[in-house]
Amino acid sequence: MLNVNKIHTYYGLSHILFDVSLAVSKGEAVGLLGRNGAGKSTTMKSIMGLTPPAKGNIRFNNEDITGGKPYLLFRKGIGYVPDDRRVFADLTVDDNLEIVHRRTEEWNKNRVYDLFPALGEIRSRRAGNLSGGEQQMLTIARALMGSPELLLLDEPTEGLAPLIVRDLEEQILKLRNAGISILLSEQNIKSALKMISRVYVIDNGRIRFTGTVDELEANEEVKKKYLMV
Repeated sequence: MLNVNKIHTYYGLSHILFDVSLAVSKGEAVGLLGRNGAGKSTTMKSIMGLTPPAKGNIRFNNEDITGGKPYLLFRKGIGYVPDDRRVFADLTVDDNLEIVHRRTEEWNKNRVYDLFPALGEIRSRRAGNLSGGEQQMLTIARALMGSPELLLLDEPTEGLAPLIVRDLEEQILKLRNAGISILLSEQNIKSALKMISRVYVIDNGRIRFTGTVDELEANEEVKKKYLMV
């Protein structure tokens, strides 16, 4: 479904990603793990066209989408949940969802509120007045309103209380079980390993390890060197 092939991405003159390759198959949940500043968010933004790679290419459903406009990639079936959430603060929860709805039968507000009952209870509240956990739920819910085939989740548990993290884990697992492909970027390794089956470890803009969750769990050297476990 998603194939990232040897991309190099820059911020101005700063070379951030070096020869990064990864893949996500249909219905698969894959983790992109690493420390803060390792290149996880830049990889996500490169896929979503926010920081287009200078070299390499990105394919989605066998189509070259390298450097595509984010709104067009959204229409093609890629949902993006940024690490800084970016809710529309002056709009209600309901309006945040309505404004991006693609009018498909697959995902609508009723289905989103079934997944996140807490959002249904505060649907008339302005997004700027929500807690961090509520905003994160809203950001994921908003991405789902595009009926995505692939969901890019960038640090979804960052800064959240343990109880909220546990709830999010359960909801992300439900999305995986519903057949949505997921690329999950996380520093919270313990949490991430509950939701994924395969792993890429990134450090200093380079992929340092590729394997299953079990293979990572058994590799103490990789965990100590790149994940500080």
